[in-house]
Amino acid sequence: MRAVIQRVAHAELSVGGAPVSAIGQGLAVYLGIAPTDTEENAAAMAKKLAALRIFSDGAGKMNLSVRDVGGEVLLVSQFTLYGDCSHGNRPSFIGAARPEIAAPLYQRTAQLLAELGVPVKTGVFGADMRIEQGNDGPVTIIYEC
Repeated sequence: MRAVIQRVAHAELSVGGAPVSAIGQGLAVYLGIAPTDTEENAAAMAKKLAALRIFSDGAGKMNLSVRDVGGEVLLVSQFTLYGDCSHGNRPSFIGAARPEIAAPLYQRTAQLLAELGVPVKTGVFGADMRIEQGNDGPVTIIYEC
């Protein structure tokens, strides 16, 4: 699994012009799933997202997690994170899991994150989504497990 994690002040996701999900302070997480990923990867990702200390404490140090600040997570499936553009100019997505593997692992990651006490909103798997977000910092982390 591969994630691009962004600290946000807010984020909204829509499909076909209709609002689907919105969060206030928290994390916008773009999640890519590889064909070899398993539920163990989902558990490791959820644990990391819940505990990652990238929010500022009273002294201005990144020392607090999304749970600590009462934040939320907008979890968005993003197969393009496994795009390979090393040959030519059109990316190949052969490194991304097929939907029958990726969709259940995406949903399981969201479920495990919620079980860890983090409110989670999701996108619509496989849909053409529009996401508007207000980055906070900006703080962007790439994590693989």
